Amino acid sequence: MSGVEEENPWASEKDHIQAHFSRLDHGLPPTPNSVLLGSPISLLETRNGIGGSSSHQQSHENPLTPPPYSGPSTSSQLNLPVTPATPGQEQQPQQPQTHPGLPHLDYRIYSPPLFELSSDCTTIKSTAPYLSNTVQALTSLVRTQSTVPPKPQVHITGRRGHRVDFAIKLNLMTLLVPEDPRQRMDYIRCAGAGEVAYRGGTRPGLEPDVGDDAGLEEWARRFVEDTSSVKTFVLERTVANLDTTWLEGQIRSLVASMAYRGVVTVTFPITHARVVVQNPDKVNKLFTGLTALFMGKSTYEVVKAVWPFATCAKGEAAEAGGARRCVVQSEEQWWKEWAQPIKFAIATRRRGWVTNEDKLEAIMEGKGKGMSTVNWGPSEEL
Repeated sequence: MSGVEEENPWASEKDHIQAHFSRLDHGLPPTPNSVLLGSPISLLETRNGIGGSSSHQQSHENPLTPPPYSGPSTSSQLNLPVTPATPGQEQQPQQPQTHPGLPHLDYRIYSPPLFELSSDCTTIKSTAPYLSNTVQALTSLVRTQSTVPPKPQVHITGRRGHRVDFAIKLNLMTLLVPEDPRQRMDYIRCAGAGEVAYRGGTRPGLEPDVGDDAGLEEWARRFVEDTSSVKTFVLERTVANLDTTWLEGQIRSLVASMAYRGVVTVTFPITHARVVVQNPDKVNKLFTGLTALFMGKSTYEVVKAVWPFATCAKGEAAEAGGARRCVVQSEEQWWKEWAQPIKFAIATRRRGWVTNEDKLEAIMEGKGKGMSTVNWGPSEEL
C-alpha cells in the first residue's frame, strides 16, 4: 500500500486531531500551528463532521472536529477571472462553475496560472518570482490551495506472469467532501516542536525550532528571506483516518472468492497532493538541477493541508472520547455500495476506471450479482 497512509508523517495526525478535540473540550483556543483560513471565526462557528449517512450533527457547544477551512477571505486570493463590467456597474469576479454529480469545489484552484502539473499528476510547481519574493503572495497561495482536497484512489491489479488480467481504479475523493460545506473537517497545520520535517535545509530535522507561536506567515517569511541558490516551499495535501488496511482486506477476499490464482496488487496512491514553489532559475533548468545536485537545495516542507476521512482512525473512537464520525460515509458503507461493481469489473477483465455508471448498472440491472468463480483461462500466455 502507498499514498493514503503516511509512513513517516512528522507525527501521527491522530495525536494532533485528538489534541484539538481536547482543547475544544476545555475551552482553549487553537494553537498557532493549526491555521484557520479565511475571515476570523470563533470556536462556536467551526464546522461539525458527520458519521455516515445517518449520523446526527453535533451541537455548536461541543464541536468535535479539527479546525476547518472557511475559504479565502477575499477573491484576490483565488485569482478569480473578472467579468467585464457594463457602464455604471462594478466588475465582479466570476463564480466557480458548478458540476452536478461532483464534489462542490472550485476546480480552477487545481490549475493556477504559472504552475505546471507533473506527468504523474501528483504535483504542481511554479518558479514565478513573486511567490518566492513576497510573504503575502506565498501565504495567500497556500491558503487557497489548501481549500481543495487531494485525489486519493485505489488501484487493483491482477497479474499472471506477464499477463495483466485486470487493472481497475476507483476515485475516493468524494469521501473527503460532504455535500454541506459546513460539515467539512479539513484544516491546515504547520510543523511543531519535536516534529521531523524539512525546515529549510537539505535534510529533515528538528531545527530550527521557531517556537509554538510560529505559524504559516513565519515559515513563509523565512523562505522568502532565505538566500540559498535553490530553495523550495512545499504544501502537502494528506488524507487522515481512512482505514486502507481494512479496505485492502475486503478487496483481496473478494478476488479470492472468484478463484483467481494470480498475483493481486492493491495500492492507494494520491494525486494532486503537492504544491511546490521554487525560486526562479538563475540561468536555466539544467544549471539549477546541477546546483541542487552538488550543493543541495533549501527545502521547506512544514505545511500540511489535512483532509480527514473521519474524526479518528477506525477502532479508536473510545480513545478519542466519543463516537467516530465520518465526513461522508464509513468504510463499511462504501464497500457495501462498491463491492458488486468492483466484482463485475474484475470478472470482465476491466482495464480502467470503475465509476458511478458501474454502480448504477449494478443497482438497476444487477450486474455482478450472483457471480462466483470465473474461468480465467490458462495460467501461461499462449
